[in-house]
Amino acid sequence: MNVLELTRALIDIDSVTPNEREVGDYLFEKLSHLARQFDGKVERMPVEEGRDNLLVRFGDPVTVLSTHMDTVPPFIPASEDATHIWGRGACDVKGIIAAMIVAAESLLLEGKRNFGLLFVVGEERNSAGALEAAKHGCGSRFLINGEPTENKLALGSKGALRHEIVARGRMAHSAYPELGESAINKLLNALERIRKIEMPEDPILGKSTLNIGVISGGRAPNVIADEARAEVFVRVVDDASGLRKAMLAAAQPDAEAKEVLFIPAVHLGSLDGFETTVVAYTTDIPALGDAWGKPFLFGPGTIHVAHTSEERIAKAELQAAVGAYKELVERLAR
Repeated sequence: MNVLELTRALIDIDSVTPNEREVGDYLFEKLSHLARQFDGKVERMPVEEGRDNLLVRFGDPVTVLSTHMDTVPPFIPASEDATHIWGRGACDVKGIIAAMIVAAESLLLEGKRNFGLLFVVGEERNSAGALEAAKHGCGSRFLINGEPTENKLALGSKGALRHEIVARGRMAHSAYPELGESAINKLLNALERIRKIEMPEDPILGKSTLNIGVISGGRAPNVIADEARAEVFVRVVDDASGLRKAMLAAAQPDAEAKEVLFIPAVHLGSLDGFETTVVAYTTDIPALGDAWGKPFLFGPGTIHVAHTSEERIAKAELQAAVGAYKELVERLAR
């Protein structure tokens, strides 16, 4: 298989979460062909109606190459120029899927076995596929998770902590504010205290970062607001136990902080000869747990263009990733 052609074909299949069925069917056909040709075993792993993880094994896997099949919206079909392939999922993560499959085919043609491929649904929303996969490990000792790391091994990735901050007040005519109680003012007070929370630091992962991503509330400009809310997202670098308590305390007495999501930060493996990096985003690795072995994080492309209208991946980087994935599988099998 040609990694560039496979990347373009995958990008042209809309797989915005939770619509992974079509890309899953396409990949199942590709993996089934490899399984028939090289005496492998391919299976669907049901997650929910119309959504399946995919697993193919060649022998008893020591290492499993894994990434997700879904993308963020909107769908953007493939295009290319002399140096890059463009489109939704080019680097996050259709190009990575292609590089893993082509690396697997190359290993098999060389007589190498005892590895697998795992592709999951739902990473961009709630890691539903990874959480299901965590129940069904195949006995592998190592997991190579694919995300855009510019073909460097990530020494760690930040976690995620998300809160909804909700403030409640009492409606009144804006000409008589003393008759009401502004939920928006309360929310602003709470957010100001939250912004002053001292963010934890880690010697490898750096400092936690806070983003107030959504603010909403109120009825009209001439009405005292009876309700307001905000969504706050922190990229965490530890178990966030202290930060979680601080968020709850800072919201009071004006508002309530409701924890929506928590994914811990992780420290990851490295290998001699591979450049290293640290990434600020969160992956499926915490959701997969220990079920698939010691985790490594590696993939072509840069996260700086993922989730944007300029998403793209360098052709040379894609081709280099095929060789890198092969080397990782071979070295971890020793």
